[in-house]
Amino acid sequence: MNCPKCKSNHYVKDGIVKGRQRFQCKECRYRYTVEFRGKSTEIKRMALHLYLEGLGFRSISRILKVSNVAVLNWIKAFGLEIEKNHGESAPIKVVELDEVHTYIQSKKTIAGSGWLLIGMEEDMLISCLVQGEQKQAVSYGKR
Repeated sequence: MNCPKCKSNHYVKDGIVKGRQRFQCKECRYRYTVEFRGKSTEIKRMALHLYLEGLGFRSISRILKVSNVAVLNWIKAFGLEIEKNHGESAPIKVVELDEVHTYIQSKKTIAGSGWLLIGMEEDMLISCLVQGEQKQAVSYGKR
């Protein structure tokens, strides 16, 4: 990391501004902060999308060319964010439901069913857990 003004590589730490490390060049006394070095929010959102589609952490890391530990940490962070905002509710505009719903509802041994609805909008995540009970037929287990 070089000074943006004089391109010198002699610097010292000079505090923290808005959560980012600040530096001061020893030669020209210019103060500067480093650029954001993490992955973009779009890549993190794509990792969550792939995880919800059923891919594993290692598969996602190979596809996105990132560490599988990073993917795990992103998914955990999304989960903590969902738990934090669980009490809030908002109207759901678009819902995608696949054949798993039909499969679960057709099972005779199931006592209940539910869906985890996750909405991924531009700057936020919305989650909702919908549960329902399925009554077993009177003739269950009899022929």
